[in-house]
Amino acid sequence: MSRSIVRQSKFRHVFGQMVKAEQAYDDIRVSKVTWDSSFCAVNPKFLAVIVESSGGGAFLVLPLSQTGRVDKNYPLVNGHSGPVLDIDWCPHDDNILASCSEDCTAMVWQIPDHTLTRPISDPVVVLEGHSKRVGIVTWHPTARNILLTAGSDNLIIIWNVGTGEPLISMDDHPDLIYSISWNRNGSLFCTTSKDRRLRVCDPRKREVVAERLAPHEGIRPMRAIFTRDGNIFTTGFTRMSQRELGLWDPTNFEEPIALLELDTSNGVLLPYYDADANMVYLCGKGDSSIRYFEITEEPPYVHYLNTFSTKEPQRGMGFMPKRGVDVTKCEIARLFKLLDKKCEPITMTVPRKSDLFQDDLYPDTAGPEPPMEPEEWLDGRDEDPILVSMREGYVPPKSRELKVAKKNVLDSRPTTRRSMSTLDTNSLPPQLLERLLEEIQNLKATVLSQEKRICDLENKLSQYTNGTD
Repeated sequence: MSRSIVRQSKFRHVFGQMVKAEQAYDDIRVSKVTWDSSFCAVNPKFLAVIVESSGGGAFLVLPLSQTGRVDKNYPLVNGHSGPVLDIDWCPHDDNILASCSEDCTAMVWQIPDHTLTRPISDPVVVLEGHSKRVGIVTWHPTARNILLTAGSDNLIIIWNVGTGEPLISMDDHPDLIYSISWNRNGSLFCTTSKDRRLRVCDPRKREVVAERLAPHEGIRPMRAIFTRDGNIFTTGFTRMSQRELGLWDPTNFEEPIALLELDTSNGVLLPYYDADANMVYLCGKGDSSIRYFEITEEPPYVHYLNTFSTKEPQRGMGFMPKRGVDVTKCEIARLFKLLDKKCEPITMTVPRKSDLFQDDLYPDTAGPEPPMEPEEWLDGRDEDPILVSMREGYVPPKSRELKVAKKNVLDSRPTTRRSMSTLDTNSLPPQLLERLLEEIQNLKATVLSQEKRICDLENKLSQYTNGTD
């Protein structure tokens, strides 16, 4: 008597569940920009959503605990002069967020721990180097303060946020860049482009080290992400416009490790990868479902697990880092589904009867401490993320101020007005010159004292809201 063999996997019965209505975030005016980004970024402290705003670009930042209806006058982060296209939380500081916009700039923001009482319009640093809109922003996984941006000028720039300087610039892409993903230690990144090529780039050598033409034969946008073991997972379309996913070995791009057709929907599939479980969650824009797969070393390599469906289609999606999930409920992933006017968290859970900590579900995961400084990475050093235990759960640390020491920023920026240093001081009477310098010093002292006062008040407010005073 023959018996069918079922593949053994602890993730085979993972199920999705929508949170209760009062735990969602309501009355959010999600951006209507036609750009294939996720419009949402989340970490263990905050939820950030790109929203509609008049007179420029803005996004909303909410503490995770602030569920329910969002006040229509809730303060926004609104420093961009054009619509915001992408946002990304820093993996090494839960209070630092990067954004990019149609105004050709990227900006880095410090978000206070307490609930915002006034709009934030002054970024920590403005990164100006692109000549067209900037559509992708992503942090380096292991080096402190390293940020990558990509624009419609087909240029990739890697910045040291701590100095405001561009470190590396790459112009190897002849057409629009659709997606960028770092590998686990940040030594390489992969890109997909409108020219239908999948590329693997070494930024420190400033060269493309591997590429594949048309990993998916369709002309519609592709996405690619690095997996834990160095392979590349892709989503795209067949020549008949069927959605398709693939798994590739970048050292041998001739044949795919796996290639799987899905359906005929036309929404771009956004992949979200859990390195600890080696699982991929596929969220199509305009879909009402989330498919999830497990990647293994045995054929067929990409195993379909299940589909979580709801009634309403999603506008975007946020993916919580593993250190933000609830280990007491066997939650292995949490996604934040954007609808037209709300954001609904979805928990992915492995059914277990025991209330004890499940070691097999929660291996040590990437923590917030960066193993390298920018100079070390630039000099050729590679380090895997510093891992932390999930046994006691994760408690986000207090906010740390991001200090920016700009070097020669004025040399690379066009001067829009004449400063005192450019005036012909010999033409001024000595008394007038002395009076002007004295007035400048007094104004600087006044500004510094006001900034200190604002900082003291915000710290006091943070102490009250956190219950420490």
